[in-house]
Order: sequence, then structure tokens, then C-alpha cells
Amino acid sequence: MKVLVPVKRVVDYNVKVRVKADHSGVELANVKMAINPFDEIAVEEAVRLKEAARATEVVAVSCGVAACQETIRSAMAIGADRGILVSSDAELQPLAVAKILKALVERESPALVILGKQAIDDDSNQTGQMLAALLGWPQATFASKVAVLDERLRVTREIDGGLETLELPLPAVVTTDLRLNEPRYATLPNIMKAKKKPLETVAAASLGLDLAPRLTTLKVIEPVARKAGVMVADVVQLVDKLRNEAKVI
Repeated sequence: MKVLVPVKRVVDYNVKVRVKADHSGVELANVKMAINPFDEIAVEEAVRLKEAARATEVVAVSCGVAACQETIRSAMAIGADRGILVSSDAELQPLAVAKILKALVERESPALVILGKQAIDDDSNQTGQMLAALLGWPQATFASKVAVLDERLRVTREIDGGLETLELPLPAVVTTDLRLNEPRYATLPNIMKAKKKPLETVAAASLGLDLAPRLTTLKVIEPVARKAGVMVADVVQLVDKLRNEAKVI
């Protein structure tokens, strides 16, 4: 089966994010960018399915500016076979991305779409669910274990009370959680091989979709700095501070 893996270009998780002076967003100039960690987990899982002879091809997809090619190359260095970049300089919100992915699914006909449960920049946690709704496919979110059983998929997902196991028919949409796997380190030979793998570019405008933003960001501000903690001598002093300083009791 063919597996489609959407990947997003985000600020590297090791970078301390800075808010722009005009509070219109976060500073992206001269900032290290990387593949979204949850999407990296999705790529790793797709590659493992291929290594286990459960998948025949892994296709990495990204939407955005030309620099997103680097993100796709990162996915191909992990093991994806080829990539597709849907180029657009406009802001692409989750619904727009889901519409683009639906168009690509209809063209590529994958049996499985596996992607990160959320991106670490906007934390929307919407694209996978929206894509499943647009396609009319079954979905399993927050997957911590995935197994392919002939024409069905068994997914273990994390819920508040523990673990839940689902079985769903293919084709399907799966979103990954942190504990699904640990992505492999991309070796230099694989990075060099990724440069030679096919990468197709498709203009978002050519898909004939309504990609207009539905949401407007009014203001972005940094969280209020927290005060340093203090040590208390005993329970009496703790209760006194909770009552008279914090005023929570």
C-alpha cells in the first residue's frame, strides 16, 4: 500500500521563540527551521511499515514556501521515497491544508495518510481530523501503536483513562502521538541520497481550491514571567503564604 505523510516546516523545538515588536506574530527571520516533531514521528512510522513489507511507497508532502523543500528532504533522508511540495506564499490554515491534502489523496490514491497530531507552532490539532471528514475516511487520533492487519488497521491511542484500541478499515487517516516511536537519526549517506530522490512541485493555485484564511490573529504576546519559588520552613508558613500572599485559601 502507498502511505502519504504530510510534514510541516516549523521553528526548531530547541529555539527560544521571540515575539515580533509589533505583536503580529513570532520572529522567523534568521531562525532555525525544522520538520515538525510529530510529523517526524509519522515519517518514521511510515518507513517502519515499509521495512516490515506492509507498505510499498512512502510519499512526503508539504505545503508552503519554497524553503519547505528542505523539510521534505529531511523526510526523504529518514526514508520517504519521494516528495510533493504544494507551493504557496499565502498563509495556509488547517482547513486549507486539509483541502490541499484531499486533492493530493484523490490524485495519489494512498491507502493510509499518517501525520502528526499537531504542529508545535500553532498547536491547532485540526488538520488530520478535517482531512478525514473531507474524505469521509475513518480516523484514529493520538496513536501510540499502529499495526496493519491485511485490509484493516489496529491503532492503540492514548486517552485520559489509559489506552484505547481501535480497528478501522483502510483507507484511513492516523495522527501520531509522541510515544508511537523514536525517529531515527538521518545519516550522511541517507541525506545525500535524499537530494537525488524525486521532488515534485505543484502550485496551490492550480488545484482550484478556496484556501482563504477563516481566522485572523489579533495579537501575539509573550506569557507573563513567573515569579521565582521560595522555600518555606514548615506547613504553618506554607498555609500563611497561601492565605495572605497568594490568597487561594
